[in-house]
Amino acid sequence: MRAVGTVLALVVLATVVATFARHWRIPAPSLLVIAGLAVALLSGTPEIQVSPEVIGLVVLPPLLYASAEELPWRDLRAVWKPVGVLSTGLVLASAAAVGTVASLVTPLSWQMAFVLGAVLASTDPVAVTALGRRLALPPRVQVLVQAESLFNDATSLVLFRVAVSVAVASASASWGSAAEEFALLAGGGMVIGAAVAGVVTLIRRRTEDPVLETVIALVTPYAAYVLAEAAHASGVTSVVVAGVVLGGRGDRLTNAHIRLQLHAVYSTVVFLLESVVFSLIGLALPDQVRALSDSSQAWPLYALAIAATLIAMRLLWLAPLSAVVQHKGGIQRTNWRVPVVLTWAGTRGVVPLAAALSIPVIMEDGSTLSERPLVLVLTTSVVVATLVVQGFTLAPVVRCAGIALEPDHTEREEAQARCSLANEALSRLDEISELEAVPDVVLDRLRRSLTARLEDASDRSVQADGDGTPTDSADLTYRQLRRDLITVEEAELQRLYDQHRISDTTRRHLQRSLDLEEARLADAH
Repeated sequence: MRAVGTVLALVVLATVVATFARHWRIPAPSLLVIAGLAVALLSGTPEIQVSPEVIGLVVLPPLLYASAEELPWRDLRAVWKPVGVLSTGLVLASAAAVGTVASLVTPLSWQMAFVLGAVLASTDPVAVTALGRRLALPPRVQVLVQAESLFNDATSLVLFRVAVSVAVASASASWGSAAEEFALLAGGGMVIGAAVAGVVTLIRRRTEDPVLETVIALVTPYAAYVLAEAAHASGVTSVVVAGVVLGGRGDRLTNAHIRLQLHAVYSTVVFLLESVVFSLIGLALPDQVRALSDSSQAWPLYALAIAATLIAMRLLWLAPLSAVVQHKGGIQRTNWRVPVVLTWAGTRGVVPLAAALSIPVIMEDGSTLSERPLVLVLTTSVVVATLVVQGFTLAPVVRCAGIALEPDHTEREEAQARCSLANEALSRLDEISELEAVPDVVLDRLRRSLTARLEDASDRSVQADGDGTPTDSADLTYRQLRRDLITVEEAELQRLYDQHRISDTTRRHLQRSLDLEEARLADAH
């Protein structure tokens, strides 16, 4: 009962803190970590044991799935080469660099230093997505950072398993078997994720029950994760692939009512899970520090050295990679502001913490793995440092770099898209008026509503009332025609997106506006 009360109190605390973070316009993950630290330092706070199984099985799948659904296919195809380089080469380089530094400056043996390097080698998708939502980064930059954090799991997981086998079993590293395991983890995860997405697509196309659709959407990430783990593949990769595939076709699988409901439910789930998990990171650190031996009391200096190593290695990889990409794109003068922002956006978070917690306590010979507490402390402290320091300063770094999209740019793009949709609907309305016998009051009402959209680019959804109260028959005709015109607008919206005239953010925003209007029309029936 006490554990349940603690969890409920944590949910309340996290919700209050996250609400204030939104009001103050500061990163919620960073403030949640600080709040967790503050609560953990209070006297009387019960010790909370964070289980890797709970994080891996309960928390990660829906958060990863939500992040993957936000990845647009169009932008992902444009950055898949640098994402591949970063998700393999940078992970290997970061693990080697951290392992080397940790073996030199900390009491860790080289085996456990290698484990620490593997744990911290990859950026965290949950933290990256949570921090990136509030930044107006160019679409390709945002997708690059997010896709890298989502697809580097297989590499870091293979490294972690090799490192743990060396540290726990005192076995030599077999890089041949590691390559085979990487192929199984990454390839198997991709195949299972795509298969789950295919099955879910078939099911969702054959149901229009909102409750069933919501249950399917909530179960999908867990199904992808559990099936992949049962097949000894990467559950994270499986969830990511399923999310990317289903996110790219989600608008075509359901109607407006269900899309709005799914958005509300998933937003609530993601908010609660993110709030709790980032608070847990802060809560876990003080208890982990208390478990350290006297020889590890200089852990803050160790953590600082490791965090600096991760940032330096990331910049050393991103700077030349960015120069090559810009040169191939025809840019003569290299822009160094982009790699700086990409470097600072590479935060660590939930996934490294779950990996560190899964390190065995007992070695194969029965002895205690005495260096495990220091690895946990260093992992958690580096995660806290990146979430707090980089989280609070990422927005100023983006502003100083001058690569953020101006609000006027986004508003102008959206206004132009709205005008295009209204024009397309007006053209269709003219065709209907010539081919069908439609009451003049209905045509006039629709035409004035669409004309108002053209005149008001900010979309106040002006709806004319007509010269008089329309009859039930005329009102029914109006709703039917308006739904037909919404279908035309949705097709025009997809065309604008396919022709790269609008961003994915604008497309999603306008699609939601059309869904809201369609839902209102259905409710009025």
